[in-house]
Amino acid sequence: MTSVISIQRAVVPTLFLTALFALMLIASPAHAASGAEIDREVDKALTDFRKIDGANAFLGIAKGVLVFPKVYKAGIGIGGEYGEGALRVGGKTVDYYSTAAASIGFQLGAQAKSIVVIFIQQSALDKFRESEGWKVGVDGSVALVDIGVGKAVDTTNIKDPVVGFIFGQKGLMYNLTLEGAKFTKLDKK
Repeated sequence: MTSVISIQRAVVPTLFLTALFALMLIASPAHAASGAEIDREVDKALTDFRKIDGANAFLGIAKGVLVFPKVYKAGIGIGGEYGEGALRVGGKTVDYYSTAAASIGFQLGAQAKSIVVIFIQQSALDKFRESEGWKVGVDGSVALVDIGVGKAVDTTNIKDPVVGFIFGQKGLMYNLTLEGAKFTKLDKK
């Protein structure tokens, strides 16, 4: 019994440090991005998003669109994710944001994904923009729409004020969610 506890004490910190190191490696290039670089990546992500059947209908009713072109996630039991993006209103960038989340539980791997959060109601967009830091599930909920290969999205069944899409996953990671993600305004020029 003592040897099992000793092994656990050695393995858990090692796994945590490995996950933290992997996240720092993959997230550090995104952290140094300028506003112009983020805007270029957001344009590419929106082009990819528009290729999904039904995406243009959501963009057509959007009061605002928050786009994170690349969110990197890594984890071995303990994980984290980070990405930077832009909030667009009327097709123009009005602010830059980061997203970050930490998690504990069954997870193993690393991935990069794109996230598009569409604010359908003006009041939801206003509440988001007025906040210092907006945490999904605490400050507001985001209805996550499942879009896999060849799937279409339909605006008629969605009545939520904020709708999120995760797409373009690269890498293998269990458990796709936005729950617990925190969006924080960045000071970018």
